[in-house]
Amino acid sequence: MTAIRPAADEIVGRFIRLTPFADTDIPALYRALGRPEVFAGGYGGGPAGLPADLAAFEVFARGYYVPGPDALPWTVRVHGGPDDGTVVGASTLGDLDLANESAHIGWTAYDPRVWGTAVNPEAKLLLLGLAFDHGFGRVKIQADALNARSRAAILKLGARFEGIARRHMRRADGSWRDSAIYSVIVDEWPDVRAGLEARLAAWGDRPVELPVVE
Repeated sequence: MTAIRPAADEIVGRFIRLTPFADTDIPALYRALGRPEVFAGGYGGGPAGLPADLAAFEVFARGYYVPGPDALPWTVRVHGGPDDGTVVGASTLGDLDLANESAHIGWTAYDPRVWGTAVNPEAKLLLLGLAFDHGFGRVKIQADALNARSRAAILKLGARFEGIARRHMRRADGSWRDSAIYSVIVDEWPDVRAGLEARLAAWGDRPVELPVVE
């Protein structure tokens, strides 16, 4: 089937919910993401791209998360528990190529307090499911080739490594980034989905709870 663009509707999982990105989310996203450790891995162009304050982050976010015919940006929120509704990140299903049935999950970052939790695997489960349910046949995921943590997380999702795109994009400091390219294709999706569901099942019914920062 030819791919069709998904609607920008809220998607609710067990641990998180994805809401269409809105400008009103920006202050909460700044609190979650406006940190050196988030930009250190290549998000937003890398460390030099870290906005100095909320006003600068607003400019960045409005340019980075732009809804349109080929992009569906989402705000990631905790679902359930004492932190229900708290913004913990953002991601985009973008580069929507309906004719070639391809898409790209990227522009992703999370509050460091939810690194290693159920948040990322469930976000990928929901977005991959959205893509494949709408007729896409290939979903790309990529990372800065120097970001070992993100690359390991992508492999753990079940995505296949395709190779390195050399001199792929310019970082905020002007240097050139090589990108590690991964993908999941529709024939692999049942096994990838089962693996993600098993990881989430291991969390039981515990909601994601954010540690208090002193």
